[in-house]
Amino acid sequence: MAIKITDECINCGACEPECPNNAIYDAGAAWRFSDGTGLKGVIDFGDGNTLNAEESQAALSDDIYYIVPDKCTECVGFHDEPQCAAVCPVDCCVDDEDIRESKEELLAKKDWLHINE
Repeated sequence: MAIKITDECINCGACEPECPNNAIYDAGAAWRFSDGTGLKGVIDFGDGNTLNAEESQAALSDDIYYIVPDKCTECVGFHDEPQCAAVCPVDCCVDDEDIRESKEELLAKKDWLHINE
């Protein structure tokens, strides 16, 4: 699964620098797969879809900080617990019940995100 930020977020920003995958962005901020990862150039998702890792993607929220699910590994392979949840003063970094991934899938995602580092 991934972590999501709920609308109880107070926009303090404590979570953003804690993410080892740079998956957390400020409200309204564009994001890129290349931000904080080893992904460069054209990336292949293995399902026939490709994307330029340096290409800006639209913000997922204009109101609160948000987590890009495709970059979230719940800190697996880096820490014992999701660091965003550990530092959030209002406990709004929670499991995203719509996105379920095993530990093995999260480790594979971590390896994919940091492949060229």
